Amino acid sequence: MSRTHLLRRILLAVPSLLGISLVLFTVLALAPGDPFSELASNPNVPASVQAALRAKYGLDDPVWSRYLHWLLAMVRGDWGFSFISRIDVDRLILQRLPVTIAVIGASQVLAVAVAVPVGVLAASRPYSIFDQVANTVAFIGFSLPTFFTGLLLILVFSITLNWLPFVYRSDLDAAGPAWWWEEFRQSVMPVAVLGLYQGASLVRFVRSAVLDVIKLDHVTTARSKGIGERRVLLRHVVRNALIPVVTLVALQMPVVFGGAIITEQIFRVPGIGSLLIDSILTNDTPVVMGVTFVFAGLVILFNLVGNCPGLSAGSSHA
Repeated sequence: MSRTHLLRRILLAVPSLLGISLVLFTVLALAPGDPFSELASNPNVPASVQAALRAKYGLDDPVWSRYLHWLLAMVRGDWGFSFISRIDVDRLILQRLPVTIAVIGASQVLAVAVAVPVGVLAASRPYSIFDQVANTVAFIGFSLPTFFTGLLLILVFSITLNWLPFVYRSDLDAAGPAWWWEEFRQSVMPVAVLGLYQGASLVRFVRSAVLDVIKLDHVTTARSKGIGERRVLLRHVVRNALIPVVTLVALQMPVVFGGAIITEQIFRVPGIGSLLIDSILTNDTPVVMGVTFVFAGLVILFNLVGNCPGLSAGSSHA
């Protein structure tokens, strides 16, 4: 990707971010609810204090004035102050972001580890029993929403078998190897829900990509030279077929982050997904705007990476 093309795409992303922020801010401002409703119902808090807080945060100003104030503050690097947590929004997001990145990263590793071998084997034996079973299971896995599979795993592995905890704890009372073991146990189900959902969609795409490459002339030539089928598959087919898969993984990352919001809420994982849901329920507008702005930036970033010609270019026939 040339610098001019990259700069053009980045400049086009700016109006998208502005449009998303404007629509979201307007919806949140017009939605019913008040972040200081508890103060209003508390007789111990004087009315003058309530009025001073509302004036400080501009809650009684027009929507357009509040949006401009928020936008100018964002440009200066000031993400605002959480009404509920009483700390800066950027600090609050940075506290939650590592957990979300760890869960999503592990789920992507699981998705690729499942999808690539299953998709390659299914494509190398098209219309076989294995291929039909793999396609059926992948279709079912992709069709089931993450909240359903999450509740199903909790019912089986937490309630029925009592193997895994269904509530993620950030204050584990353990150290050393015991801490790592407990962290692994409580991370299994959230990672499995996201990873298997993403892996189910990747299986079908890997199978399709491998089938397309198998038909190419350089693969037929390699077979005619007497090269073993396994070597042809690994060296000439899989390597080239995975190029569009990398692009798809990048383009579907926003979907994974969206699934993480629901998954974190189900298992009470203290990431930015559960932070967003809790902030919406408490009408904590600065946090909602900050988290959504991060999500919007990630969507644009991964679309930019996924559409990069360097990643989606044609395969190299070795």
